[in-house]
Amino acid sequence: MSTKKSTNQTASPNNSTANDTSTTAQRARLLAQLKLEPVDTFTARRELNIIHPGGRVAELRAAGHSIQTQRISLTDDQGRTHHGIALYFLSPSAAPAQTEA
Repeated sequence: MSTKKSTNQTASPNNSTANDTSTTAQRARLLAQLKLEPVDTFTARRELNIIHPGGRVAELRAAGHSIQTQRISLTDDQGRTHHGIALYFLSPSAAPAQTEA
């Protein structure tokens, strides 16, 4: 039996969920963010590390999540305006129904 102490890897950047590029992790990050607020393509790529957000949205829809898309115009980090950028949001009908007491 070894008396060597194991190192704590909880702060390791390799264990960060943003560094996990598996499609499963990307879908989880996107869905978690969509539950908080709408997400546009630029934000998904820059902040969530999702290179193909449209693909992850399609997979989430196939799994039964009601995600809507609105096309918007956004200006990128270099000051260029892009038209037709996807803004994804959870459909209000996707919210659990509240019962009155």
